Amino acid sequence: MADADAPVQRKIIHVDMDAFYASVEQRDDPTLRGKPVAVGGSRARGVVAAASYEARAFGVRSAMPSVTAIRRCPDLVFVRPRFDVYHAVSQQIRAIFADYADAVEPLSLDEAYLDVTEDRRGLGSARAIAEDIRARIRATTGLTASAGVSYNKFIAKLASDQNKPDGICVIPPHKGAAFVASLPVKRFHGVGPVTAKRMEQLGILTGADLRDRPLPFLQAHFGSYAAYLFAAARGEDHRPVRAHREAKSVGAERTFEINLSDPGDLHAALARVAEAAWARIDRAGALGRTVTLKLRHADFRTITRAHSLPQPVTDQATFLRIGDELLAAQLPVPDGVRLLGLTLSGILRDGAAEVEAQPSLPL
Repeated sequence: MADADAPVQRKIIHVDMDAFYASVEQRDDPTLRGKPVAVGGSRARGVVAAASYEARAFGVRSAMPSVTAIRRCPDLVFVRPRFDVYHAVSQQIRAIFADYADAVEPLSLDEAYLDVTEDRRGLGSARAIAEDIRARIRATTGLTASAGVSYNKFIAKLASDQNKPDGICVIPPHKGAAFVASLPVKRFHGVGPVTAKRMEQLGILTGADLRDRPLPFLQAHFGSYAAYLFAAARGEDHRPVRAHREAKSVGAERTFEINLSDPGDLHAALARVAEAAWARIDRAGALGRTVTLKLRHADFRTITRAHSLPQPVTDQATFLRIGDELLAAQLPVPDGVRLLGLTLSGILRDGAAEVEAQPSLPL
């Protein structure tokens, strides 16, 4: 007989649209279908915001400078982003999610977690729910989505990337730890290029390598992040699916080991901050019109300066250009700068209600 006090095993789906921005463009312009497409940037300048699978085959990736993308794919077709269209399609997709789960956690315009522990439509399993969602997305939008189905958010997100594009991957509880152990750590959500490089230097290349390192070792090298890594390497993640609050701003900031006063050093440092901030903005699918610079002097005096545009900021180059202009207006700073930050505000994003888990449903 089952223990009535045993915790309910969650059933989590992570849905991730396939090359979302580029796929919308190929859907709406038949001449782009089958061609390598880059959204954002241009042949002369800028940064790729998104790439079609045809472009990815040449090594073109988001956040790549346009000139680099063209070297890798001379036939690359650039199109201007249409964030109003992407946002409208995202709304269609979220309306579908709402038919299957009360607990929906959007991560960006093109991906979300759903807690389907309660089988609201009587489909019988989490896999069946994921397949039904994917079919409805295709029928409604003409686009494909991939899905990961598992018992926690961490593994569901990994699984959704496993059989892309237009695929599904189900990882039941008894296979979770082995699945995680088999993957390169650079695929783990939250392990960026810098952390992956540090892990490589420590001989940690796979989930199995990470699992074999004791917690004190991870704490010594990764600080407060160690607890997450220790649990993730064992296929453990107890975070519930919950709606995000409306984000008022998305950005990044960096504190320097030594105070910076040279204008060239400051602009170079701001470019690195902008790159980190734009990665978060892109992941969030954020739309905003106001760029804000944060500058902290050596004496801890902190100022902020903002500039608003009539239309949303749609690319990293514009985001950085406005930041550079705001920074230039504060120069010179003979006493030095100890922190720089850059944020985008006035974010448009939708949330969803949070509910408690219901009785169990098979994966």
